[in-house]
Amino acid sequence: MVSTKFIKKLDTKYGVKFHNEKLLEEAFTHSSYSNEHPHDGIRDYEKLEFLGDAVLELAVSDYLYRHFTKLNEGQLTCLRSNIVDTAGFSKFAFQCGFQNEINLGHGEEKAGARSRKTLLEDVFEAFNGALFLDQGMNSVQHFLHLTVYPQIDEGEFDASRDYKTDLQEFLQQGGPVAIEYNVVSESQLPSKFVVELKINHKVESKGEGHNKKAAEQQAAKAALDKFD
Repeated sequence: MVSTKFIKKLDTKYGVKFHNEKLLEEAFTHSSYSNEHPHDGIRDYEKLEFLGDAVLELAVSDYLYRHFTKLNEGQLTCLRSNIVDTAGFSKFAFQCGFQNEINLGHGEEKAGARSRKTLLEDVFEAFNGALFLDQGMNSVQHFLHLTVYPQIDEGEFDASRDYKTDLQEFLQQGGPVAIEYNVVSESQLPSKFVVELKINHKVESKGEGHNKKAAEQQAAKAALDKFD
């Protein structure tokens, strides 16, 4: 069963408080558990996963359309694909602590299903499907603004553009230029890096990210935006 501690965490950290907690329980119930506990009256998450998949695709598409106005259709499609694939959604589920709350049957538990990426992806979709049914799209968007969208903005899913390379090519059109990226602060919980970009020994911009690479990309993007 979903723990009281987790329910409190959803409320305090993400502002999510389910009106119908049966939907929340269903979102975290694997078919192996419901098959082993038929008298509990809890359905598995498969139908919520079906709904959540569509809800997330619409929510992410809407966000990308509104915030990445310079990208064309093909680039937006590529970016969305990088976000909604198994690795993307399973990562978000893990960061939210979903893996600890999944109701699993004994066989699946012994097989290590709790850390399986495909299962974590399913649960993330089911959770958002449940949230949509319980409170509507605005609540889903609020949750995603706290979990998914900041990492999109940091460029962690943008495989189509390397801002560091673009900046280097732009700056060196007129000859050699000194470019330095320095970590100025770092925290672990949550993971956050702040990188300072110097061009010819002068601070030009800063960037933040969940890792050093993402922070450097954001610093380069900020510099390019200034020169654009």
